[in-house]
Amino acid sequence: MSDFAKILIAIGLLLVIIGVLILIFGNVFAWFGKLPGDIHIDKNNVKIFIPFTSMVLLSIILSVIINLVIKILNK
Repeated sequence: MSDFAKILIAIGLLLVIIGVLILIFGNVFAWFGKLPGDIHIDKNNVKIFIPFTSMVLLSIILSVIINLVIKILNK
């Protein structure tokens, strides 16, 4: 099996685990999208939500996880 296939399998398993955790512990992640720096604009008929800080945090977490998975698979 190629390295790319192993990485895809690991990412898929990780996404399934994260999905199950969110399903079971949904209230734990209620803060996501409500961080300082997330932009909420509610006016008359317009609602705009830009989760800037939440996406930066998610990007950092996913980068760390993916780098750890790659290091583990390369051993």
